[in-house]
Amino acid sequence: MFASEDGLKGDPRLQAITEAIRVVPDFPKPGIMFQDITTLLLDPKAFKDTVDIFVDRYRDMDLSVVAGVEARGFFFGPSIALAIGAKFVPLRKPRKLPGEKISEYYVLEYGTDVLEMHVGAVQPGERALVIDDLVATGGTLSAAIRLLERAGAEVVECACVVGVPEMIKGSCILNGKSLYILVEPRQ
Repeated sequence: MFASEDGLKGDPRLQAITEAIRVVPDFPKPGIMFQDITTLLLDPKAFKDTVDIFVDRYRDMDLSVVAGVEARGFFFGPSIALAIGAKFVPLRKPRKLPGEKISEYYVLEYGTDVLEMHVGAVQPGERALVIDDLVATGGTLSAAIRLLERAGAEVVECACVVGVPEMIKGSCILNGKSLYILVEPRQ
């Protein structure tokens, strides 16, 4: 669900977050309107508002894990985890983690990719949130859910700063899990 449908309709923070995100036309390929959240990170108030909205939502959900998807999930995940008293678990691209890891392959529009997590980073029964900057088709978040569930975690919800409504086809459910999105993309 979009934050505006969950009690934040008209909240000026959502407009400020939207305005802080730069749109880069035709990147990384023609026809793509890239939602560059690095400009959101340059605006301390909008960045703090983003984290605060997520913290307000998740503070009382008894979560013990915030799993961030590489790389932009790493910008938001640690701050949320610290604020709610959870650990942060990075979900990395291949060959970035030393030691024993488990992997989850997933299909992209142009090929396949992999997410990896350290073995033992998540314990069976832990309640987890997955965080990323943007959801379009949901493929990466679905892989993150599968990876965490293979380790025995209960994924409670996925959260993103930006969600492309036409790509998620109006459904805010991925692999049976709720999807919480702060704002729609700018054009």
